[in-house]
Amino acid sequence: MDPHAWMPVAWLAEHLVTPVLQRLGRHDDPHDIALALLLTAAQLLLIAGVLRPLESLWPAERWRDRRLTRVDRTYTLLMLLGLFPLFSYLVLAPLASLGGDAEAVQGPHGLRAWVPWFQQHPWVLFAVYYLLYDFVYYWMHRAQHAIPWWWALHSLHHSQRQLSCWSNDRGSWLDGMLQSLILAGVALLAGVEADEFAALMLIGELVQNYSHTNVRFGLGRWGSRLVVDPIFHRLHHMVVDPQRPGLHDCNFGQVFAFWDVLFGTALYGEPIRPTGVADPVVDADNQRGVFAMQWHAVRRFWGTVRRPLGWKFGEVAFSEDCEPVPVEHDDAQPPPANL
Repeated sequence: MDPHAWMPVAWLAEHLVTPVLQRLGRHDDPHDIALALLLTAAQLLLIAGVLRPLESLWPAERWRDRRLTRVDRTYTLLMLLGLFPLFSYLVLAPLASLGGDAEAVQGPHGLRAWVPWFQQHPWVLFAVYYLLYDFVYYWMHRAQHAIPWWWALHSLHHSQRQLSCWSNDRGSWLDGMLQSLILAGVALLAGVEADEFAALMLIGELVQNYSHTNVRFGLGRWGSRLVVDPIFHRLHHMVVDPQRPGLHDCNFGQVFAFWDVLFGTALYGEPIRPTGVADPVVDADNQRGVFAMQWHAVRRFWGTVRRPLGWKFGEVAFSEDCEPVPVEHDDAQPPPANL
C-alpha cells in the first residue's frame, strides 16, 4: 500500500503542506512532507506518551531529579523538527536521486539487478536490505569506539549519566552526518530507493528510542538475543569497571542483537550498572548545553584526528587540551554520582 494514499497524509498534504509550499513558491511533493511530519509526530508521541511513562512506573535507576535528561529532550526536538529534515533535504535526498536517475536510465541496479527474483518479492528484499543496513551499522558502531578520532565525537553520546528515552539523539552532529553518509552510501550501492531508506532509518530510530529507555525490563531471555532491548543496550553505556577491564566493550547492535552474539561482543546477565564515562573531560559534557557540547566534541576531534595516536585502534581518554591519552583501566575513576 502506498503510504501517500493514507487519508491522514492526503488530508495534511492538501490542507496544510500545499498552501505553505505555494506561499513559499516551492514545488516539492507535499505528500512526502506530510508523511514526514506524521512520522515525526508518531515518534514524539511514542517517546513522550509511552516510553517516558514507563520510565516512571518501572525505572532501571531512580533519580532524585531528571535535570541531566533535559538537554537530551532538547536534542531530540532539534533533531526531529529541524536538523534531520534539513540534512535529508540538502544531502540525503540528492544522494537518493542519484540512484533514481541511474535506475531510470539503466534499469534496476543493486540487489534488484543481482537477484531479479527480488523484484517480485519486495518484502523479502526489504528484509534483506534491513539485515545489510543493520550489519553495516554494527561494524560502524564498533569503529566509533575503536578509532580514537571517531570516539572523540561519539563520546558525547556516551557521556550521559541519566540514560533515558530522550538519549538516542544526544550526540555530535558531525558524528551523525558521518554515520548517515556511510549508511546512505551503502544503501545507494545496494539499490535502496529513497522511501525504503527512510523506512530503514525510521525503524532504527524507533528501536533506539526504546533501547535507551530507563526501564528495568526487556524482551526476555530469547527476545533479547534477537532484538536490542533496554537491558542489553544499557550495558553498552555502562561506566568502565576497573576490576573488569573491557567489560564495557560490548553490545554494539542497533536493532538486532544477534550480531553481537555472532561476533562475540554480546554481554548478558549483568546487574544494572551506572551509565556514563570515566573520563572527566568527556563527563564534563553533563554540565554543558547543546551548543557547548558540540563545540567541545569538535575540540576533542580536532585534538585527536591530527595526532598519530588518533588513528591507532585502542581506547583513549582526553587531556584538558583535548589530546588523546591511552587508557589505563587501573586508573579509571567513576564519574560523580547521579544527582
